[in-house]
Amino acid sequence: MMHSQIHLVVRRLLVLVLVLASCGARGEITLYDYTVVNSYPHNTRFFTQGLLVHQGYLYEGTGRYGESALMQIRLDDGAVLKRKALGSRYFGEGIAVAGDRIFQLTWRENMVFEHDLATFDSVNSHYLPTEGWGLTWDGEHLILSDGSDRLYFYDPDGFQLVRSVAVTIQGRPVRFLNELEYIDGEVWANVWTSNEIVRIDPATGEVRSVVDLRGLRDQTTAGGSDAVLNGIAWDADNRRLLVTGKLWAHIFEIELHERD
Repeated sequence: MMHSQIHLVVRRLLVLVLVLASCGARGEITLYDYTVVNSYPHNTRFFTQGLLVHQGYLYEGTGRYGESALMQIRLDDGAVLKRKALGSRYFGEGIAVAGDRIFQLTWRENMVFEHDLATFDSVNSHYLPTEGWGLTWDGEHLILSDGSDRLYFYDPDGFQLVRSVAVTIQGRPVRFLNELEYIDGEVWANVWTSNEIVRIDPATGEVRSVVDLRGLRDQTTAGGSDAVLNGIAWDADNRRLLVTGKLWAHIFEIELHERD
């Protein structure tokens, strides 16, 4: 499917949700708007595929062949404190911290890399039968997206599949699930090429609410035409929500408020 066709499919689904909400027919779907409360520098060369905050540091996984890397970053000034490049044959994707390890997916290479969190030294690698897109950790399982409408739950010890669930919004499948973050019992997911984040019940796969981030891209500059929204990081210690996009010049700290 061409990029323009994918964008059209995604937009039709999410526009339908917005229209239903405006008519008071959204059922259990809650819509959220945002306010920007702070912004931080972000390198416009970073093709963001994974983003998280852990113990005060930002961790970012980037993509593109020959440019993919895993990094520890100081949020306030964007300084890269630690970096591990992937081999040029790998296109890096989502990342997640599980205990003292950090995992990084690859897109179409069927590999998951497991690193020591403190040193970024390689610990293990695992075979992945699907594409790798987004990754997060719920305290028990690594939760993975592959660009479809499914979430996969893996045991981090040995990387064995435990279960999967189809993601739906008012009975319709939500495809192109991308970067993931686990926040207060929900899986938050970017939907590729869209300006929305869906908040998913991990038990049922049902979308509980949608965060509408239209207009955020206009508040930054970007390093290329592929600069779509992609990147959700939850700073649990400070209750801060951070979002960014591929090649964006800023990471935004936002607060959400329910749409009237």
